[in-house]
Amino acid sequence: MVNVIGAGLAGSEAAYYLAQCGIKVRLYEMRPMKMTPAHQTGHFAELVCSNSLRSNDIHNAVGLLKHEMMEIGSLIMRAAHHASVPAGSSLAVDRALFSGFIEDQIQHHSNIEVIHEEFKDIDPNQVTIICAGPLASEALTSSIHELFHQDHLHFFDAIAPIIEASSINMDIAYLKSRYDKGEAAYINCPMNKEEYEAFYHAMIQAKKVEIKDFENNVFEGCMPVEVMAERGIDTLLFGPLKPVGLELAGQKRPHAVVQLRQDDASASMYNIVGFQTHLTWDEQKKIIRMIPGLEQANILRYGVMHRNTYLESPKMLNDCYQSKEYPNLFFAGQISGVEGYVESAASGLNAAIQVSRYVQGLPLRPLPVETMMGAMAKYISTPNQSFVPMNANLGLFPPLDFKHKKANRKAFYAERSLSSLKTYLEGM
Repeated sequence: MVNVIGAGLAGSEAAYYLAQCGIKVRLYEMRPMKMTPAHQTGHFAELVCSNSLRSNDIHNAVGLLKHEMMEIGSLIMRAAHHASVPAGSSLAVDRALFSGFIEDQIQHHSNIEVIHEEFKDIDPNQVTIICAGPLASEALTSSIHELFHQDHLHFFDAIAPIIEASSINMDIAYLKSRYDKGEAAYINCPMNKEEYEAFYHAMIQAKKVEIKDFENNVFEGCMPVEVMAERGIDTLLFGPLKPVGLELAGQKRPHAVVQLRQDDASASMYNIVGFQTHLTWDEQKKIIRMIPGLEQANILRYGVMHRNTYLESPKMLNDCYQSKEYPNLFFAGQISGVEGYVESAASGLNAAIQVSRYVQGLPLRPLPVETMMGAMAKYISTPNQSFVPMNANLGLFPPLDFKHKKANRKAFYAERSLSSLKTYLEGM
């Protein structure tokens, strides 16, 4: 018997996969007995925000992730196609049909017992997949605290955008650390006075995301960049855009400098320093692309400000979503360090694959890092100086080991991924 905590996207996916393997599952879901501030219904796999599961393009990271999941028999992907609505090249769904399909499959599965109550106490002696979302209940959060210690459980309310390194124009931007102290580890994007003032006024006038009631207490002690800017046109010049010590040798000091910090070991991703924000994604894209050197920036993760409970997964989990300290415990969903609907479901599917082996006494078998599912698992289990949840993106992949044209890279990634997954599944 396996406990699965939470009937969101990750939990529904995990419970169904295990049940299909002939494993008995107790699926705990506190809704509708106890609601979260974000959910509107008690339905399984409720889509709280957008109804879009994003791109279907196999050359896109999340599109490729969907293809991988379909190859494994994903319930979430079956439900999405059953409930799909017109959305161009993206996969969008009718929320009610989507949740209803999933709930019907789970409620009528002979190997799943649904228990509508709050799961409060984690027993490390029972095989359990904890599939908590960003609003995990206080009781569950407290139980995790007791087991893993508070310093390994985080509540972020602000994260800065992350940019794909290859999309930064290094003919304009340059590597340098302030006053040349230490290695030249930061990418610097210089602005003259006219560029800065245009950037500043665009930020001041930009549309912000409406703050939900449950977010009102999240932002104490945190300063969004646009709020800082509202204090005066020069405020940012003494904060995140301070140019002092960042001029190139023999050149005039820029009026302002936007810095980007390396975000992953392979230097494929950089976050914009000090740019926690509550602007809408469209506004973020417009304003970021006003920064010299970032005119063609590929934004891998937009800045967001909200409550999100997540583990310091690199210290706690291996690449099978298994606790290093308590082998019977697995984590999936946003608490494990993934971000997004499809990513959450994929983590639940991956964790369930590992648990199905674990309960049969078989060794765990991580998915290949050449697959998006495997690359995500590697990300959440690899030491990182500033670990935060991450969407699927091609920057997580290991580089191709042969010469190729950049225009063909995404196609090669997709081909390698599905080939690796096929080999993996044949060995199950």
